[in-house]
Amino acid sequence: MKTTVVTGAAGFIGRNVVAELNRRGNAELLLVDRLGTDERWKNLVGLEYEHLISPEEFLDRLHDLGEAELPEIDSIVHLGACSSTTERDADFLLRNNYAYTRALCEWSQAKGVRLVYASSAATYGDGSLGYDDSDALTPGLKPLNMYGYSKHMFDLWALKHGLFTKSENPIAGLKYFNVYGPYEDHKDDMRSVVNKSFGQIGDGSGKVQLFKSHRQDYRDGEQMRDFVYVKDAVDVTLYLAEHREIGGLFNCGTGTARTWNDLVTAVYAAMGHRPQIEYIDMPETLQGKYQYFTEAKMDKLRAAGYNQPFTTLEEGVRDYVTTYLNARS
Repeated sequence: MKTTVVTGAAGFIGRNVVAELNRRGNAELLLVDRLGTDERWKNLVGLEYEHLISPEEFLDRLHDLGEAELPEIDSIVHLGACSSTTERDADFLLRNNYAYTRALCEWSQAKGVRLVYASSAATYGDGSLGYDDSDALTPGLKPLNMYGYSKHMFDLWALKHGLFTKSENPIAGLKYFNVYGPYEDHKDDMRSVVNKSFGQIGDGSGKVQLFKSHRQDYRDGEQMRDFVYVKDAVDVTLYLAEHREIGGLFNCGTGTARTWNDLVTAVYAAMGHRPQIEYIDMPETLQGKYQYFTEAKMDKLRAAGYNQPFTTLEEGVRDYVTTYLNARS
């Protein structure tokens, strides 16, 4: 069996991708990640794989002198990037989210290796142009922060060079919307509100804090997002990895927007508590960069043959709380 590479393998979506590959009988995996000094190494416990190397070592090995040290690679699932939407070091984001992805893409194209990579719904900016993943819309998008722009840069480069529509070895990108689920604990402030709410409810006060709305057309807590359970995000990712004839930039959401109030109420229900929501002021640094509504248009993915149903918000939150968060606490 040829090797599958998963970058960002100790991260949230990456860890779940590796676990699902293992469940499907694939342990011929080269994992790429930078473990650092936090607790993300714990996400690797219990997983089966052949190799674990840093991004720097992986990039070095892709060059001619080190390529002999690599196993025969069939596909790359590239999830390794800086995922912090509040990161302000533009050069850091440029290196990690654009240059890194481009280097992997150029190598995979030269070697005939399948590439599926993570883009982001943050590329849509304020949503004024909608959430349609058509190629015609992509050039006009205006991300609200540098994180979104660093993802958008690669999408534009790939689109410019026709990499989504090639007849042989096209690439596939995924614009993940608000993903939540097990193994996100290491993400600190970038954890999902499901994870944060579980902790707030269990800390004794029983209250969950949500941002107030700073727009008259949205009441407090009624800002809306497309929340997608990580199990569904993994399933979509591996569908594209396996169907190497499919190229394109695809949304990965549910196609249904729900409110923050809905989300938190689902957490309370899964925990068997009565909702107690407190609305707090949004930091000024976020007020001009906040998405009040996101909803993935899913027609393109469905047209590409993906026909599995998406987990409802209530089902996903209940599964997350009962099978993972309760056990962890």
